[in-house]
Amino acid sequence: MAKVIIFGVMDTAELAHFYLTHDSEHDVAAFTVSREYMTGTEFQGLPLVAFEDVETLFPPQEYTFFAPMTGRNMNRNRERIYLEAKAKGYEFISYISSKATLFGNQIGENCFILEDNTIQPFTTIGNNVVLWSGNHIGHHGQIKDHVFFTSHVVMSGHCVIEPYCFFGVNSTIRDFLHIGTGTLVGMASAIYKDTDEWGLYLGNPAKKLPQPSYEAY
Repeated sequence: MAKVIIFGVMDTAELAHFYLTHDSEHDVAAFTVSREYMTGTEFQGLPLVAFEDVETLFPPQEYTFFAPMTGRNMNRNRERIYLEAKAKGYEFISYISSKATLFGNQIGENCFILEDNTIQPFTTIGNNVVLWSGNHIGHHGQIKDHVFFTSHVVMSGHCVIEPYCFFGVNSTIRDFLHIGTGTLVGMASAIYKDTDEWGLYLGNPAKKLPQPSYEAY
């Protein structure tokens, strides 16, 4: 059993606390958030401490870390906290729902994989990846670091997803595609061709908008 510090005080942190408490062997010990966002000293009945001080109060030799943040700023906000906590010396857990279907897949650290995800054989998942509920992750694929799938996304077989990508609800990726770094695929959009780095794609078939993804989300 690992004693875990969760980053955040918003919905995602509250959900992480619920899932870890009810569906894992981990023990949530405290929450942490950047000092400027602190509004008290407790959250969910547990201590809330400033991230700037967390390693002093909850040393990384005794506690692990979990930063299940949203995809804002094309996952780069989550990446920043992930890297800063690593620099403090923390090891990270991943949460994988007992109601997800896996086949011995390689999965990295600080991943948040919720219920009803199907991850088919021979697909690997990197670090700091979020798979919200109900996605189909096809076989022989690769999802790299700092990626966010919302819900009911279909990633077909043999796809490569580069870092910082974000996929809206009910979006679809055809098989054998390469999804460029920082691609944002909008809700209910369908990708039939490889995408460009930091491209914003909407529609079915999806069309690339002139605005880069990092200006949209």
